[in-house]
Formats: sequence, C-alpha cells, structure tokens
Amino acid sequence: MKKNVIQDKSFEFSLEIIELYKLLIRGKEYIISKQLLRSGTSIGANIEEASAGQSKRDFTAKMSIASKEARETRYWLKLLQRSQLVKIDCTKYLNFIEEIINVLTAIVKTSQNSLNKSNK
Repeated sequence: MKKNVIQDKSFEFSLEIIELYKLLIRGKEYIISKQLLRSGTSIGANIEEASAGQSKRDFTAKMSIASKEARETRYWLKLLQRSQLVKIDCTKYLNFIEEIINVLTAIVKTSQNSLNKSNK
C-alpha cells in the first residue's frame, strides 16, 4: 500500500490535538478546547474521505474542506497562545499545523489546476 504523507501527518496531528485537549480540560478551559478538538481532528477525517473520493472534483472538495479546518485550527491555537487562558506553549502545534496547511494548499492548487485543464 502506498504511503500517504498528508494522511499520516493529519493523523499524528489529531493525536497531538487530543493530548492538548486533555491538558486544556485539566486547566479548566472548556470552550476553545472543544472547538480545537473538533477542527483539529476534522482535518484528518476529511483527508481520509478525500482518499475515497468518487471523482477528482469530490477529492478536491474534500481536500479544500480539510484545508479550511486546518486554518480554523490555526486560529484557535493562535487564540490560545495569545490569550494565555491557560499556560501552555502552543508553538509546536502552530508549527505542525503550518506544515499541514502548506501541504494541503499545494494539494488543492494542484487538484484545481488539474480540474481546470480537464475542463478545457
């Protein structure tokens, strides 16, 4: 079976987010932690769905959703970092999500270009 880098990265990131969620709950931060858990784990779920896309268009749509979820996750991480609601350094999570966003952006752009070429 062919190794899929973005699937692996997003799965590892989901595990990291689950651990961060546990830390946030211990620090009595319940609101942003739930938002972060939802968006952070949704990235991998959408990538997983995209891998079974019924068409190039379906694949591109699911990857675009994953990209949007990644950007939302970055927002929540930045908010946690800057607000200092809890004393957790989010730098490693922010670096990880930037890496994922960069890969997803490249995938979406390539897929959209491919779709545009096939529609001509």
